[in-house]
Amino acid sequence: MSTVSASANLKGKDLLTLKDLTSEDIMFLLESAIALKEKHENGEIVKTLEGKTLGMIFEKSSTRTRVSFEAGMLQLGGNALFLSSQDLQIGRGETIGDTAQVLSQFIDAIMIRTFENSKIEELAEYASIPVINGLTDDYHPCQALADLLTIYEHKQTFSGLKVAYVGDGNNVAHSLMIACAKMGIDCSIGCPSGYEPKAFVTEYAKKVASETGAAITITENPVKAVQNADAIYADVWTSMGQEEEAKKRLEVFASYQVNDELVQHAKSDYLFLHCLPAHREEEVTASIIDGPNSVVFQQAGNRMHVQKALLQAILA
Repeated sequence: MSTVSASANLKGKDLLTLKDLTSEDIMFLLESAIALKEKHENGEIVKTLEGKTLGMIFEKSSTRTRVSFEAGMLQLGGNALFLSSQDLQIGRGETIGDTAQVLSQFIDAIMIRTFENSKIEELAEYASIPVINGLTDDYHPCQALADLLTIYEHKQTFSGLKVAYVGDGNNVAHSLMIACAKMGIDCSIGCPSGYEPKAFVTEYAKKVASETGAAITITENPVKAVQNADAIYADVWTSMGQEEEAKKRLEVFASYQVNDELVQHAKSDYLFLHCLPAHREEEVTASIIDGPNSVVFQQAGNRMHVQKALLQAILA
């Protein structure tokens, strides 16, 4: 499949990374999500995807991704199929290309949550239906869209904002950087040496930021990262597949905890964001994630609304 074009017409397109979306595309999806969310909260029924089916392939466990996509698809009048890699023939050696071509005969779109980014690229290459990245080791674009929506709901603008991410320069940090760069938001990543975002992602984000007027900063100093920030973002220090590194990571990231002392350097009305699940008293203290500046559950709920907007845009 081709990737998203420069226009707001996303029908039939893939979303593999936020590189596939223009700033206008992102704003279109956010505005659509706001409208769909308002209708949902008012009890209005929207059946724009009646008769459509989304296949959801999971090679990684999930709470928010699975439930938000499945519930969102059902709310729009469509169907969602949970396809564990253990249940598909792909788990017994069928090629990704063959799986993509077979699924294209039965369903209208594929969402996959997997490990290597090469898998989703191969899936999209052979599928004749849209492919959505539900998470890979390198990117988490749907999460970043929910992050943007949450920030926009509270700040009513992206102009002049600074978002600070503190912790591991992982897939969440990658997509957040790109999202901020696309929307003209300054983004500062505070992480230990050796745990920075991948260079090719940082280079891309900085290139986009130079065009939108945003600043992308990578620093080892967590205080510098959150200085005057409008939002502070944390993620777990040990992601799926890194369990053997857990003890070492606890030591390396100890000074990167988001706590009452660190947030004093941000703006007083900062938002606290976290993609969840959270490990309280590791990457963030309970006083912060359960405190008045935390919007993590609104952020989690927004996963469904932005994904409904995306599904409607590519399928309706």
